[in-house]
Amino acid sequence: MTALPQTNPTNIKFRKQSQQLEISYANGEEFSLNSEFLRVHSPSAEVRGHGAGQETLQTGKLKVEITELIPVGNYALQLVFSDGHDSGIFSWTYLRELCDQQESLWKAYLQKLEKNNASRDPDEQVVKFFN
Repeated sequence: MTALPQTNPTNIKFRKQSQQLEISYANGEEFSLNSEFLRVHSPSAEVRGHGAGQETLQTGKLKVEITELIPVGNYALQLVFSDGHDSGIFSWTYLRELCDQQESLWKAYLQKLEKNNASRDPDEQVVKFFN
């Protein structure tokens, strides 16, 4: 039988200069999530919508920073971002999902940006001309 991944972190550190949220678990696993990744994968309704297919593609978040971490009970973190976004509550379970799926989620996000002619850079506009 395969053990389920632990969802409650034993330690969370935020490195302000590198904008990395470092999450450790009792079994020795450690993960690092950057502010841009966390911002574009916020669990808020503003980002995820209220149901399947209602997601809003987050663009121009390359330079976004986490400005504050607020503990929510013993089960989550509320992250405040430099672009004013503060409505996402990152439960321990959701953070663990982000850790476990970081590579595939990031790849899918980059593909969505490309498909929509959008950019991570807030100072860049992508224009494609078709023949």
